[in-house]
Amino acid sequence: MLDLTPKEIAERSALRINPLKTCQPVGAMYAALGVHNCMPHSHGSQGCCSFHRMFLTRHFKDPAIASSSSFTEGASVFGGGSNVKTAIKNIFDIYDPDIIAVHTTCLSETIGDDLVGYINDAKIPEGKVVVHANTPSYVGSHITGYSNMITGLIKYLSENTGVKNGKLGLFPGFVNPGDMREMKKLMTLMGVEYIMLPDTSGVMDAPMTGTYTMFPKGGTTIDEIKDLGNCELSVGLGEMTSEMPAEFLEKKCKVPYQVLPLPIGIELTDQYIMALNHFSKNEVPYAIEEERGQLVDILLDSHQYTQNKKVAIYGDPDTVIALAQFALEMGMIPKYLATGTPGKIFEQKVAALFEKFGVEDCIGKGNVDLFELHQWIKNDGVDLLIGGTHGKYIAKAEDLPFVRAGFPIVDRYVHSYLPIVGYKGGMRLAEMILNTLMDRQDRDCADEDMEMIM
Repeated sequence: MLDLTPKEIAERSALRINPLKTCQPVGAMYAALGVHNCMPHSHGSQGCCSFHRMFLTRHFKDPAIASSSSFTEGASVFGGGSNVKTAIKNIFDIYDPDIIAVHTTCLSETIGDDLVGYINDAKIPEGKVVVHANTPSYVGSHITGYSNMITGLIKYLSENTGVKNGKLGLFPGFVNPGDMREMKKLMTLMGVEYIMLPDTSGVMDAPMTGTYTMFPKGGTTIDEIKDLGNCELSVGLGEMTSEMPAEFLEKKCKVPYQVLPLPIGIELTDQYIMALNHFSKNEVPYAIEEERGQLVDILLDSHQYTQNKKVAIYGDPDTVIALAQFALEMGMIPKYLATGTPGKIFEQKVAALFEKFGVEDCIGKGNVDLFELHQWIKNDGVDLLIGGTHGKYIAKAEDLPFVRAGFPIVDRYVHSYLPIVGYKGGMRLAEMILNTLMDRQDRDCADEDMEMIM
């Protein structure tokens, strides 16, 4: 299908082929789904809302609920004030959420709709809440929208009462519910009381009970979001995703913050555990030390299958950087690192990672697409490809072993329930990478070289 991708690379400034990102409202919708009894609301056309819901539903294999301002030609020209005010009334009357989280779209942003004014004029029942975030699709990516919505929730709700609650505020980054569960497990083992925002565990991985529930049990409550302003410290996991809300919380509520990489692999999980240790002053329990030792043992036992293997990794910026570090811990060479999210921070972080591990002739680039990544691979190949579903066409064209990790994964199941963060997540990643490479060895070897014990 992509066999005709040319080797010759031409600089492109106004064209993206097979983008490595999607638009801000997808991230904003996902963040809002991590709030308890929340209805995400797309201030734009029905088509926009349907696409964003579809994108999330296909990845999580769980329904992503959302409502829409249902713009028509008139609203697109004259503004959607009446649409959103009517929608707010109808949503509270029919679906009865605790909170509506409004995010904008290209249409409403281009018009310049005054969401603050519209929300102030809307009839909001007592005890209910409406918040908003500006998320124009032509700026940034779904990562930007995710950060903007979390920041919007803090802006509207978080308060500093002057009485500290002794808790840690955690911004988990753009990760799956399974990852959030693992982060919470480690905080619990470390004896840390916390407030996580958002928390999609129990929402986008809710169990089948036989009865449909529009608002599952999971999610961060409104009271918890308010109480974020009383936390002793906030920790943002993933600089490009979580620093903006952590910084805003500090400015608004005087909560100091620390930003760490996503805790994938050994060293980055160590940093997360040590931050929890410093906060709680509790010793690291044996259960966590045991998991770490198991991961180290796995990497030692299997290094001959990963040593000096060249890998191309693509996806969300924080995820790519953390996966690249884990690849280096496994002895692999991250030949190509690519993200579609714009910004120079990614390239700076990647350059620092290459220098730290002393690897050369590797490329790390932001605001790039899969077409260019494919061209890099055609010019100088790799042994393994790691990323979301859209890379499967490159893997097929170049006959590459392929490990699915990150977002979106729309052609496989179960991935969103299981972590790739923490030591347990590292074990899972190691298993996927090793099995993929060893399956390829079995496939390609001659009959007389087929090994029973590997």
